Amino acid sequence: MIYRTHYPQGLFSELERLQRDVQQAFGLSPNIRGAVGRAFPAINIGHTSDSVELYAFLPGVDPKEIELHMEQGVLVVAGQRKVERPTSQERSIVHIDERFSGRFRRVVTLPEDIDPEQIEARYKDGVLHICIRRKQASQPRKITIQ
Repeated sequence: MIYRTHYPQGLFSELERLQRDVQQAFGLSPNIRGAVGRAFPAINIGHTSDSVELYAFLPGVDPKEIELHMEQGVLVVAGQRKVERPTSQERSIVHIDERFSGRFRRVVTLPEDIDPEQIEARYKDGVLHICIRRKQASQPRKITIQ
């Protein structure tokens, strides 16, 4: 069990902080599944018979800062989350800083049966929902037996 203090008090707490910083810099922070690696934004991807659905969780990101483009079956979600820090005139010490800030980029390879002309993107309450329609020829259809 690892003991973690929120206020530096000695050598071991400083070493622990340094270890966390190195792990975070290389994306080695453990997650709930016990695996390593963490990406921002978190995304959920699923599909229906009509479309591929992607949800990118972007709390605190201005929609004007989000870049979304697709090329040759690859969807790119990129942008920037601004750093929210006290002004330089205020005297404050940050003890824990777990919120991601800065530039981000997620790349998703899409299936071949999507229609690149049929993409809709909506941003609401910090969630970007991208719906990409499938081509008509690839959708399942019922065949009647004669």
